Amino acid sequence: MKTNDKNDVFGKAIRDFYHGKEAVITTYSTLGGKDKLPVRYLFRTFEEMPKIEQTALKMATGKVLDIGCGAGSHADYLQKQGLSVKPIDLSEGAIEVCRLRGLKTAEKLDLWDLKNVKFDTILSLMNGAGICGSMNRVPAFLDHLKTLLTPLGQILIDSTDVIYMYEDDEGEEDLSELDRYYGEVQFQSSYEGVVSESYPWMYIDFHNLKQQALHSNLNCELVLEGSHHDYLARLTPMD
Repeated sequence: MKTNDKNDVFGKAIRDFYHGKEAVITTYSTLGGKDKLPVRYLFRTFEEMPKIEQTALKMATGKVLDIGCGAGSHADYLQKQGLSVKPIDLSEGAIEVCRLRGLKTAEKLDLWDLKNVKFDTILSLMNGAGICGSMNRVPAFLDHLKTLLTPLGQILIDSTDVIYMYEDDEGEEDLSELDRYYGEVQFQSSYEGVVSESYPWMYIDFHNLKQQALHSNLNCELVLEGSHHDYLARLTPMD
């Protein structure tokens, strides 16, 4: 997703909401069609968060990296618990609001440019694997995250197994017309005339995440399953 004023859909909407304006982002995906995201949801309190997110935040320890921090709700909670947290996002507007909310270490930064620093916990929530875009980028993603971990560190990541979207009325799966992994989709977002370019996103099932983690010498355990085919996983270094 582009991050200048013309394309920073989430940043503009987050900024507007922070300054008192109700905002709703329209999203379109090749999997689910058109949908609406009330920006208020990005400012939810800990009590308003899904169980998976609450669990991940309770498990966070030490120095924390919050990838794709958005409006900073996860980082805000952790900072108030006394943890050292580094929120990063590609959206300049989102980072501006994070700083206004008191997250002084928030930075507009591409994850792939983050180097020579170690974290005890890496959070990649709200379908954190999505930024990979495709299955063939998962190994590089996990390898890079591993370079950012302390020896006893952990990666807490959530996603959704969207295979149910391909089931017929009898519950049978039909992937015959797909030429890609079924969790790979294209997204586009818009808000008040600001429209993003189409960008790749990915939902990964737990089995595939675990297999990919093994290739990166990472243990992968299923921590929690949600009620909407979603789950939370914990990845830790084998060596």
